[in-house]
Amino acid sequence: MKKKILIFIFFIFQLTSQSAYLLIKMDESQSNHLKSYGIAFYSLQKELDVKWLLNYLGGSFLIEYDKKTEQECIIRGVNYQIIANNSAEKILTQISSNEVNQEVIKLEKTPKIAIYSPKNNQPWDDAVTLALSYAEIPYDVIYDEEVMSNLLPVYDWLHLHHEDFTGQYGKFYSIYKNAKWYRDQKKEFEKLAKKLGFQKVSKQKLAVAKKIREFVAGGGFLFAMCSATDSYDIALSAESTDICEHMFDGDPVNNDAQENLDFSNTFAFTNFKIIKNPNQYEFSDIDMTSIRKIKPELDFFTLFDFSAKWDPIPTMLCQNHTKVVKGFMGQTTSFNKELIKSNVVIMGETKAANEARYIHGKYGNGTWTFYGGHDPEDYQHRVGDPKTDLSLHPNSPGYRLILNNILFPAAKKKKQKT
Repeated sequence: MKKKILIFIFFIFQLTSQSAYLLIKMDESQSNHLKSYGIAFYSLQKELDVKWLLNYLGGSFLIEYDKKTEQECIIRGVNYQIIANNSAEKILTQISSNEVNQEVIKLEKTPKIAIYSPKNNQPWDDAVTLALSYAEIPYDVIYDEEVMSNLLPVYDWLHLHHEDFTGQYGKFYSIYKNAKWYRDQKKEFEKLAKKLGFQKVSKQKLAVAKKIREFVAGGGFLFAMCSATDSYDIALSAESTDICEHMFDGDPVNNDAQENLDFSNTFAFTNFKIIKNPNQYEFSDIDMTSIRKIKPELDFFTLFDFSAKWDPIPTMLCQNHTKVVKGFMGQTTSFNKELIKSNVVIMGETKAANEARYIHGKYGNGTWTFYGGHDPEDYQHRVGDPKTDLSLHPNSPGYRLILNNILFPAAKKKKQKT
């Protein structure tokens, strides 16, 4: 009996000594895709070897074996396998073949993450904040004072919360001008603008937008959703003109505002027409919300396929267990493809509507990504609606795209192939 126990212990020892990696599959077999990103982040914090296997079983993770990390997988409900060195080598060899559209990306650093968001409560929730909290990934909340104090270079990755950079308070005037939250928010924004030395909120928001542009040019990673996408570019284009009506900034819009827009200042969009009407819940013709004719049950967008070995960045950002993602609306739902600059990479589109949903580009030494819509698991999230419970959507493809962007700054930069 004692001999059998010793043999069993020896067998377990041998198995453990050869089991050098945790393989977290990200295909349909994964029980919790969203918390899997948190495990990868946790492993980076522990300075473990983490590899992102692009296009391998949905963008799986291969992580140096660590007992505590294994325990975290169990606690968080993440499916995993323990595999030996030789099994891991076989997977890496298979991926390295030019015959397959796959690639190994080494994750080298723990990204320092910031959410640009007002410190006071808002009558809506932010999908990125929900995703980070659910995946157990730490982040800081910063706003205009921190940005204007030049704190952005402290961070690797910045998300723009549902925001209006044009100084028009979200174009909520027509519906919510008498709502307490709207009046309070307007007072707070005006107070903050004066504190920072600006007479108008629009001028202060422009200064913030330019600081963010400097952050990206210096190598930062920017991610924005919903109205933060188009309002950001519109604010940059309107640097030398006034596009705000008197109820927003105390004086009328410039008559020649449209003609004075400078599209060379923008990241993503060009030749767009601004909407001056303060009672219209729209900033410009970039957004397709008001003209798209798609029934909710038929609203989907398709992710593009990219070469993992030649185009690892868009490949990384599109990792998923499906190429077809449920559509969802927002103040800015989608982007008019005819108004997107030619150097921008479209990563997801609804072809029937000629609209882009997910786009990416470079600026200076950094990159930006714009994602249309407000909440990937709430088709038409309205002001005052309760926040989404992500424990009910642990395998959300739409939320996976957000978390791809969060891990992106951790990746080792590869030299471009020639």
